Amino acid sequence: MRVMALDIGEVRVGVAVSDPGERVASPVCVLPAAEVASGAKSFRRLLEDWEPELLLCGLPLTLAGEEGPQAARVRKVSSQVSAATGLPVAFADERLSSAAAKRSLREKGYDERAMRGKVDMIAASLFLQAWLDERAAQAR
Repeated sequence: MRVMALDIGEVRVGVAVSDPGERVASPVCVLPAAEVASGAKSFRRLLEDWEPELLLCGLPLTLAGEEGPQAARVRKVSSQVSAATGLPVAFADERLSSAAAKRSLREKGYDERAMRGKVDMIAASLFLQAWLDERAAQAR
């Protein structure tokens, strides 16, 4: 099953996908949040190209592991996307995924400006990979 991860921000949405065997997560792109929420052509094209069977949305929990206003916003947007696409939605803890993505990009020599368009899709691939690894461990 191919899984598409969405790191839903207020401005941008990072997109990553798994391989059909659910082993590897790969960053794909970043789209404007309004295009994803409205089911614009750019987002529909991604769905057609990758044919995911599940949307995995990053849930921004607090450091204490609780849901706050940002998590409620993500749940609302993901519900709209699920209704528009007919795809089921699951959630993954995305705490610290953006910080890890920035650290990884900094290590590769990117500055803040160059990172801007990449952080969200890298963060999506990080929480998708963690989710895939957890599922594989549970299957053993």
